[in-house]
Amino acid sequence: MSRRSGILEFAVLGLLREAPMHGYELRKRLNTSLGVFRAFSYGTLYPCLKTLVANGWLIEEPGSAPEDALAASLAGRRAKIVYRLTAEGKEHFEELLSHTGPDTWEDEHFAARFAFFGQTEREVRMRVLEGRRSRLEERLEKMRASLARTRERLDDYTLELQRHGMESVEREVRWLNELIESERAGRDQRQPSAESSAQQDNTSGETGGLPRHKGAEPSGGTPLKGSIPPDPSDDTAK
Repeated sequence: MSRRSGILEFAVLGLLREAPMHGYELRKRLNTSLGVFRAFSYGTLYPCLKTLVANGWLIEEPGSAPEDALAASLAGRRAKIVYRLTAEGKEHFEELLSHTGPDTWEDEHFAARFAFFGQTEREVRMRVLEGRRSRLEERLEKMRASLARTRERLDDYTLELQRHGMESVEREVRWLNELIESERAGRDQRQPSAESSAQQDNTSGETGGLPRHKGAEPSGGTPLKGSIPPDPSDDTAK
């Protein structure tokens, strides 16, 4: 499985965990909610759906509106197929959510993971955020070293492009620092209340969102829920 197809499968499972959808709805959600998939096509989505069905993680159902099925039949078209997450699919998605390996720190995969942070355990979110920050700090160090070596050979426009790429990475590092501090603050705030209520209820989890205070929103002011992290211009680091 390629990295991009793996990200797509993860995103499809996550969206279908929220509600069953047909292909068009899925494609629209992937385009609007997860900006990393703006350029993909139906030719990419439907093979992915077929694979997930074959693995037993999704099932196909006919559209629920009788009039839609009748209209499709009269027009000689197939009724829309709705895709629903199975119990095995939900379990598989939860396993993917718990994964915090290096691939979760890369640009495309991190954007998809971040979109589902509301369904992710707090400790997993922290590991992914800290891993992403570490990866960007390494990238930034290489960019600075490369710029120092080649500065004298670059024209003004190429030099400005290099600086722009560095500023983009620096901006995301600052954003990640704010998110990490907010996660830590939220964890610290919940510890006293969790300890006091432990004797009454041992089933409470830590899957809630970030606290709504300074650092809980990206620097651009966009609400955290459903947002997509900054997209660093990192071509010069490759």
